[in-house]
Amino acid sequence: MDLTIGLLLIALGAYLLKVSEQRKRIALLGRHLQQHQIEKLMLDLTLGYERALGETLPERQAQVWQVLTTTEAALSAQFQRFVADFALVDAAQTRVSRIAVALPFAVKLFPAATFDLRMALAIHAQGLRLAAQPSPTQSDKSRAFTYSAELFLLQHTCHWFCRSKNVASARLLGRHHSSYAQVLACVSPQTRQAYLALLAGRPH
Repeated sequence: MDLTIGLLLIALGAYLLKVSEQRKRIALLGRHLQQHQIEKLMLDLTLGYERALGETLPERQAQVWQVLTTTEAALSAQFQRFVADFALVDAAQTRVSRIAVALPFAVKLFPAATFDLRMALAIHAQGLRLAAQPSPTQSDKSRAFTYSAELFLLQHTCHWFCRSKNVASARLLGRHHSSYAQVLACVSPQTRQAYLALLAGRPH
């Protein structure tokens, strides 16, 4: 009985520590995000893509795509400013554990198994900027597909920082019906290469 109670107390303590750490991370990211309109623009794009793809009149669809191109550029610019602001956060607060499940003090206990959120966000900023640039050889639908994948991977990184990789992957699958591997395969080659290199601790 005493052993059972002791194990329960240890489990409870670990859970409370994990929750406390996660709340601090959520608050940190939220403070910086609330200074921008990133989440609103992301929602506008998601709804806009659905509207564009649902339009049957070519001229009307072209008008919607044109508006979305402007929104993509605005979101990319906003995110660039967010990344510049977040780059000033102390490195001790921006480490992300590569361990799939959330463990209290994981970034301190296993520093080699971490990556820097600031560097990941910089990769996402570059990916969004490139995806927002219209290409004469790329259709509006193809550009929207790539831009959406860049956004989904960005969301996954933020959820990973706030919770854990497993939780981030579950949310990605639940919200967008896409797996982490599928999203990685759909972002630009530049984003994928830089992102995987960061996770592996390699220079890119």
